[in-house]
Amino acid sequence: MATAEDKVEAGDITNVRSHQVAEGELKETGRDTELTQTYGSTHRGLKPRHVQLMAIGGSIGIGIWVGIGGVLSKAGPLSLILGYAIWGVLFIWPLYLVVAEMCAYLPVRGSIFELASRFVCPSIGFTMGWTYFFAGLMLVCTELSAIATVMQYWDTKTNAAAWIAMGMGVCIILNIVAVKWYGESEFIMASTKVFLLVLLVLITIVTMSGGNPQHDAYGFRNWNDGAMHAYHTTGATGRFLGVWKVVIYAGFTVAGPDMIALAAGEIQNPRRTIPRVASLIFYRIVGFYIIGVVAVGVICSSRDKGLLGAIEDGKPGAGASPWVIGIQNLGISFLPHFINAFILLSGWSCGNAYLYSASRTLYGLARDGQAPAFLNKCTKAGVPIYCVLITTLISCITFLAASNKAVDVFYWFVDLTTTALIATYVFMLITYMGFWRARQAQGLTDEHFYYVAPYTPWSPIVSLVMGCVALFFVGFDVFSPWDTRGFITSYFALFFAFFMFLWYGGD
Repeated sequence: MATAEDKVEAGDITNVRSHQVAEGELKETGRDTELTQTYGSTHRGLKPRHVQLMAIGGSIGIGIWVGIGGVLSKAGPLSLILGYAIWGVLFIWPLYLVVAEMCAYLPVRGSIFELASRFVCPSIGFTMGWTYFFAGLMLVCTELSAIATVMQYWDTKTNAAAWIAMGMGVCIILNIVAVKWYGESEFIMASTKVFLLVLLVLITIVTMSGGNPQHDAYGFRNWNDGAMHAYHTTGATGRFLGVWKVVIYAGFTVAGPDMIALAAGEIQNPRRTIPRVASLIFYRIVGFYIIGVVAVGVICSSRDKGLLGAIEDGKPGAGASPWVIGIQNLGISFLPHFINAFILLSGWSCGNAYLYSASRTLYGLARDGQAPAFLNKCTKAGVPIYCVLITTLISCITFLAASNKAVDVFYWFVDLTTTALIATYVFMLITYMGFWRARQAQGLTDEHFYYVAPYTPWSPIVSLVMGCVALFFVGFDVFSPWDTRGFITSYFALFFAFFMFLWYGGD
């Protein structure tokens, strides 16, 4: 473990303003210098445009294109909008801003869990780091299994293992080259995801106004099947649970603060770049997620027989996408294959992004003395090669999809990922509260910081309360009737985090 002498004294945030810091570089401790000389280090090769697209589109995965049909059918279109708005505006937006404040001021290579060790306690930093590594690992598995389901839309004869291996191979190649090339690849793929979402929203606007082969100006007719459905029980309680089901699903699909925190150590001029990224977050949430879920509820009925049948039968890829089903209902036959190709690229991009995230998390843990020292090894290109290889090796559990239905495996990984992500975000908020208390105790004003999150400390407090509630009620529907597999996949990450906290020492 890193000794106290290796770190800045807990809570001391006054000794980092130097010329090097202003340019986005922190002075290394003696231990950091020794590690760099022995093992090498990562490079600041990510340009501002890379980070902008990573923040906007890096976390847009298959869930927003395919999996969203399940919650639409259970909750209804209005509940879908409310759930995403609640999670996006009340939780993710404040979280993004406080993470940006911390990472712009302290863009450390060890990521935000090093800040957790500094401003809260080492046990929280250790637990947060390993929990996020687990989340990133599960996200890699989620997207690789999703690639298999998407490919099965075109070819049901080839074993899912072949598609998983293909997806994994591409992700490995993009993660072992210099980070600037990873940034370029993610820039291109994230751009295509943004393009697809904008395209689908425009298609919805045009077709609902009558611009379709049937010349049917259907408007909001699909809402006639019910704007809010009762889920799990009847009446107002059921409608509330429908909204809550969407909130939990949004916890899986609306992500990204972790990307900024992890990339902080490899961004060029992070103190200029991170504030620019933070200024776009609200528009990203509203423009890409909330408007997107409005559009999907307009173009496809939550009670569409094709959608319900696709969910029941576990149809792969675009076959279960409410976007594609809605477009097919309008007599537009050429778009589904085009959209499925974009969905495939989306899954590849998200898998690529989270292989990067998981490997950099493992590297950060090693830099902090909380993982084996050999994981510090970096290539001349600045790639933590052993971290990438070990993350890839563990992600081979995705091959479970070869012996089970790929769609089922996808949803297992979704549940495992959701809880781990929410737990990580809760730790981030706890870290910020420690950071905020430190700056208050030292009398630092806004002028000392490169970016200051608005509405603090109340906005992160609201987010923290909401995150804790979501964390404990993430699997509310597995208790009645009792679902053993659902309980395990929903709460495993919570028990994992608790175990890691106790293992470290629970101080």
